Amino acid sequence: MAFTAKDVMRLREMTGVGMMDCKKALTDSEGDFDKAIELLREKGLAAAAKKAGRIAADGVVLTYTADNGDVAVVEVNSETDFVAKNPEFQAFVTNIAKIVVTEKPADVAALLTCAYPEFGTVEAARMEKVQTIGENIQIRRFAIINGGEGILNDSYIHMGGKIGVLVSLGYTGTNDTAALTELAHDIALQAAAMNPQWLNPEAVPAETVAKEKEILMAQTIEEGKPEKVAARIVEGRINKFYQENCLIEQAFVKENKISVKQHIADVAKNLGATIEVKSFVRFEKGEGIEKREDNLADEVAKLVK
Repeated sequence: MAFTAKDVMRLREMTGVGMMDCKKALTDSEGDFDKAIELLREKGLAAAAKKAGRIAADGVVLTYTADNGDVAVVEVNSETDFVAKNPEFQAFVTNIAKIVVTEKPADVAALLTCAYPEFGTVEAARMEKVQTIGENIQIRRFAIINGGEGILNDSYIHMGGKIGVLVSLGYTGTNDTAALTELAHDIALQAAAMNPQWLNPEAVPAETVAKEKEILMAQTIEEGKPEKVAARIVEGRINKFYQENCLIEQAFVKENKISVKQHIADVAKNLGATIEVKSFVRFEKGEGIEKREDNLADEVAKLVK
């Protein structure tokens, strides 16, 4: 019995199983839906799909640095902190980070089709982990920073995978890798601790600055300041906004009397070099995911009924 792409989509909607597995099941069952579902259940895939609807807001953020200096950070989510600490789960996430650095997929969808040792694809490996570990596991996001001549990348993991940071320095005029690595690591610690939203003022979207100025102007006028005076006050307060939200403008956590930018300039001067932060990435586990809040009394009542 022949089947179409619409049939594959229909089976996917019925089971929640990946497209390729649905296509194979329909091929093996010669287009028979009931038999295809049975085949998926036999493989445990349909059971794994049931877990896909459960919220995965825990998990871990890990980084991996390749021999060529390329570095990646990945976030893989689980349902509980207990699973996040599971060695099998952590090994899976580390392997994902290695694949990201090596294959450089365009997005998570492309990553899921990348080869994974023993299981064929990353998606097949993920489904297997759902089965063996017993929780919904989702690869949420990743980022890559490439290495190269005049580039030094560093990574930092905070609290066993709660926060992961990548920092990339561009430099000329020095070969002191130890000093550059120390600087990059200090900046990574800064990003982890202070959660900057942007690298520098130039990176802040114009619409964000405009909105912030609008709010500050309203606040300043509400304080009773004349409009002409308020405009100057707002410019000063915008600088404060940059100091709080832009990495290189923040007060340096190890010496808060100077900014990160000034610390970089001091290190560069001591080395007789030019140094700049080219980019940074900060992932915090579960940020932006709405966590489920279970009501124990309601759950017990449901079980009694």
